[in-house]
Amino acid sequence: MSFLTTPPFGRRATPHPLLIVGLTAAGTLPMHIFVPALPAAAKDFGASPGTIQLTISLYLVGVAVGQLLYGPLSDRFGRRPVVLGGFVLFVASTCFAMLAFSIDQLIAARVLQSLGGCSGLVLGRAMVRDRATPENATRQLGLLTMTMSIAPALAPAIGGFVAGWFGWRAIFALLGLLGLTVLVIAALTLPETHKTRGQAGGRGARHLIGSYGKLLRLPAFRAYAVAGACLTTSIYAFLSASPFLFIDLLGRPAEEVGLYYVLLVGAASLGGFVASRLAGRLAVPKATRLAAHLALAGAVLILLGDRSGHLGVVVLVAPMTLFMFATGLASPNVIAGATGADPALIGAASGLYGFMQMAYGALCTVVVSQFHTDSALPVALTLLASALLAHAALSYGARAAAK
Repeated sequence: MSFLTTPPFGRRATPHPLLIVGLTAAGTLPMHIFVPALPAAAKDFGASPGTIQLTISLYLVGVAVGQLLYGPLSDRFGRRPVVLGGFVLFVASTCFAMLAFSIDQLIAARVLQSLGGCSGLVLGRAMVRDRATPENATRQLGLLTMTMSIAPALAPAIGGFVAGWFGWRAIFALLGLLGLTVLVIAALTLPETHKTRGQAGGRGARHLIGSYGKLLRLPAFRAYAVAGACLTTSIYAFLSASPFLFIDLLGRPAEEVGLYYVLLVGAASLGGFVASRLAGRLAVPKATRLAAHLALAGAVLILLGDRSGHLGVVVLVAPMTLFMFATGLASPNVIAGATGADPALIGAASGLYGFMQMAYGALCTVVVSQFHTDSALPVALTLLASALLAHAALSYGARAAAK
């Protein structure tokens, strides 16, 4: 059993930053890497577009639900054994997906893959927060945000290249190789960072529910979790509507639109870098409020551009770049704030925060999809409402802290 708590090689007290990046990438890269291969896989299985799309949508559902489980489990049993178990599931399910003989098998494999891969997504944040002060955590999480924001942008390009040259099953071969590499390195070197494991409560479902109930009763967690979800995943509203806005409404070619996404991802990465540089100089509450101000300004500019009748590429991309910068700036700060609400429940806080993020992002996507207009109004209003809600949550947290 000592292997589950102590790595055979390496005596680092904290995980290597590159290993944290690898753990997180295994959960985020598979979200979109399969998108370019959907038509080919649907053709092979004789599946409808709606059915093959389940391999993407159910992956997102699995990531959301899985985050609720891993956090409290790691608080109880430790980060190392839980993340190793998650990656065993990830590698096994990825092999299952590569060898799937039917669409049902592929969908089932993708769900299991999401449940395994999200272990690194949750526990990467938790392990950073375990051994760092809020300021240091913000700095490290900022660099992680900057690095990991690149993965979703590169994923479709990687998937398209691999599927085009080697077939869609090769995508899962690549993911399996990535997962196996990370698993081996983690098994050999990943230290246990949660030294007070087992002190947050009992076992089973009652412990899980109790952990989340305790967190939801903490004003600091509620404030940062709500503000974080509003500032970081409300961008899903824009991402889901952007093909219509750029291609159909503004008449831009698809290959040009890809450059806009690179710019937006770059803005989020820059925001994460700035957050890491401001850590220790600007307190977490002030940095988060600054991000909320920038997001509000971006949303208002999009709304004004649309309502004035001057909507164009620059009028849409420039404010959205500002909003994406705010997203990158907010992300490490809200994670540090939310996971620091109760030092005994860092894993649970990371999981519950991640679930709230994904749920809010899905809600924004659904809301925008209900409105088919020839304008950016639905996106602008969704972003504006999200920024205002983030401001309200942060104000509530500040008042609660002052009491």
